[in-house]
Amino acid sequence: MNESKGQEPINGEEKMESTQEPQIVVTRPPKANAWLRTLLTGFILYVISVVALFLTGNPNLFPTVVMIGTFLVPAAYVIFFYERSHLRNVSITTTITSFIYGGILGVLASSLLEPIFVRNLSLGNSFVIGLIEEIAKILGVFVIARRLQHDAEMDGLILGAAAGMGFAALESTGYAFTSFLASGGSLSQTVVTTLLRGVLSPVGHGTWTAILASVLFRESKIGRFRINLKVIGVYLLVAALHGLWDGLPDVINTYLGSGLDVFVGQALVGAAGIFILWLRWREAKRLQLKFFEPQPAQEVPPKDEPSI
Repeated sequence: MNESKGQEPINGEEKMESTQEPQIVVTRPPKANAWLRTLLTGFILYVISVVALFLTGNPNLFPTVVMIGTFLVPAAYVIFFYERSHLRNVSITTTITSFIYGGILGVLASSLLEPIFVRNLSLGNSFVIGLIEEIAKILGVFVIARRLQHDAEMDGLILGAAAGMGFAALESTGYAFTSFLASGGSLSQTVVTTLLRGVLSPVGHGTWTAILASVLFRESKIGRFRINLKVIGVYLLVAALHGLWDGLPDVINTYLGSGLDVFVGQALVGAAGIFILWLRWREAKRLQLKFFEPQPAQEVPPKDEPSI
C-alpha cells in the first residue's frame, strides 16, 4: 500500500504565490518615525528660509519659502501612512508617482472644468466644486494603478492619500502666489497662507481621496476597476465633505455671525473625514492581516490499494 503524505500547513510569514492573488509586499515595522523627522527637519528649514527672506529681502528665496511651506505637511502625511502599512503591494516609487500625477492631473482637470460649471461662489456651487475636484484627483490613481493588481484596500488608501496630497500641495502653491499678488507683494500674508493651508491639508484633500481610493480598490477585481454603487456612494460622500468644507463656514457666519465660523465649520468636517478614514484604515489592515493567516492543513485521502 502506498503511503500518502498530507499537505504541509502554510506558514503565515511565507509568501503565497498564486496567479489569482496579488503579490503583497511584507516589510518590517519601521524603527523610527520617518514622517516626524521629515516634519521637524522641514519645519526648521522653513523657519530658517522665512527669517532669511525677511532679513535679506532676496526675492530668490520666495519660491523656496512657498515650496517648503506647501509641500512639507503633505509629504509628511504620505510618509506617515506608508511607513505604517507593512502589508502592501505598492512601492515608494509608485507612491511618489501617485503624488505627482494626482497633483498635476487633478489641478489641470479642475482648472478646466470649474470655470465651465461654477460661475460664482455659493453653497450649492461648493458641492459642484467638490464633485469636480474629487473626480479630478482620482485620475492620478487610475493612471498609476492601471497596471497593478489593484484589489487591496490598503494599496488604494496609500495611493489615494498620495494623490490627494499632491493636489493639495500644488493648489496651496497657487493660493500662496495669488495671495502674494492680491496683497501687493506682502510676504507676511504669503507666509500665513502657506502655514494655514499646510496645517489644514491633512484633514482635507488627502483624507478624502484616500477614502475614495480605498473603497475603489476594495471593490475591484484583479486588474480591473469596478465602479459599483458602493464606489459611487463613497464618491458622493467625499464630494459632500468637500462641499461642506468650502460652504459650511458661510452658513455658520450667516446664522451665528463671524468670528469662529471657519474654524468651527472646517473642524467639524475635518473630524468627520478623519473618523471615516480611520474606519477605512481599520478595515484595510484587517483584510491584509487576514490574507496572511495560517491556513489549516488539508488531508489528502489515501489511495486504494492495488488489487493483486
